[in-house]
Amino acid sequence: MSVYQHISTFAGLPVREFTAELEIPDDPQAVAWRISTDYDGGDVVFDQLLTAFVATPWADRVRALVIGEWGNSYENDAPIDKLIAAADRLPGLTALFLGEMVSEENEISWIQQGDVSPLLTAYPRLEVLRVRGSDGLALPPVRHASLRELAFESGGLPATIVRAVVECEFPELRHLELWLGTDNYGGDATVEDLAPVLAGTGWPHLQYLGLRDSEIADQIAEALAGAPVVARLTTLDLSLGLLSDVGAGALLAGQPLTHLRKLDLHHHFLTEEMSARLRDELEPFGVEVDLSEAEGADGDLEDRFIAVSE
Repeated sequence: MSVYQHISTFAGLPVREFTAELEIPDDPQAVAWRISTDYDGGDVVFDQLLTAFVATPWADRVRALVIGEWGNSYENDAPIDKLIAAADRLPGLTALFLGEMVSEENEISWIQQGDVSPLLTAYPRLEVLRVRGSDGLALPPVRHASLRELAFESGGLPATIVRAVVECEFPELRHLELWLGTDNYGGDATVEDLAPVLAGTGWPHLQYLGLRDSEIADQIAEALAGAPVVARLTTLDLSLGLLSDVGAGALLAGQPLTHLRKLDLHHHFLTEEMSARLRDELEPFGVEVDLSEAEGADGDLEDRFIAVSE
C-alpha cells in the first residue's frame, strides 16, 4: 500500500495547481502552490512550470509550495538544486512539501530524494518541511533557527535519517513526524536509535511527536511509557503501524497521558476491550483518542500490515 490521495491543504492553506496559463492571482499568499508534471510531460514540463512559476511577478509573495511529480521520479532525484537556485525569487517561502505524489504517479518507496539540508540553508524563513520518499534521502547536520515542523513520510525510513534528525539543531521545532515503515523497504531504525528523540532534550518547544507507520509500534509504545518527551506533548501519534494491546497496555501502565489533547492510534490491531480502556481512562480528561481504522486483533500476527509500505 502507498499513498492514494493528493492533499487538499498544506500549511493551513488550500492547495492550488500552478499552470503556465494562470492569470495573476488576487492573493498569492492565500494558497499553497502545487507544481507537478505527469508521465507524458516528464521532467521537461516540470522544469518549464517551475521556471514560469519563479518568474511570475508575485513569486516573492508565495508562502507555501508543494512539489509533486517532477518527471520520472523513480529514477530522477528530487529537484533540490533547482529549488535552491530559485531561493532568491521565493524569499517569503515558509512551507515546502517535497514529493507530494500518489501511488499512480510513483510508489512512496520508489521516490528518489537527495540531500535536503541545503534547502534549509537556502530558505532561512522556512517553518515547515515535509518530505515524501526516502530512497537516497540524506540530512547532514544543519542548524535552522525558524523550522517548526519537520516530517519524513516513508515506507521505510533509514536509521541514519532518524539519527541525523537528532544531530541537527532546530530550536523552534514544534512538530516532528517520522514514518518509520518496514525493514523490507529500508526502515531499520530501532528503539535505541529513537532514544534521543524520546529524551527530547534538543527541542524545548516540541508539542507533536509522530512515530508513525511502524512495525515496531509496540516497542516504541513501551519506551514512550517512561520517555521524558511525553510530558510536554499535546499530541502523541502512533498511527498507521502495528500497535497491539501490548503497546497500548504499556502506554496506560506508564506515565500519565491525561495532559494530551490527542492520542492518535488510527490503523491499529487493538482488541475492543483495550480500545474501551483507552477511551475510559483518557476521554474523561478531554483527550481525543483516535481509534479509527481498527484492523482487528484476531488472526495470524504475520498477516498484520503497516498502512504505508511500498
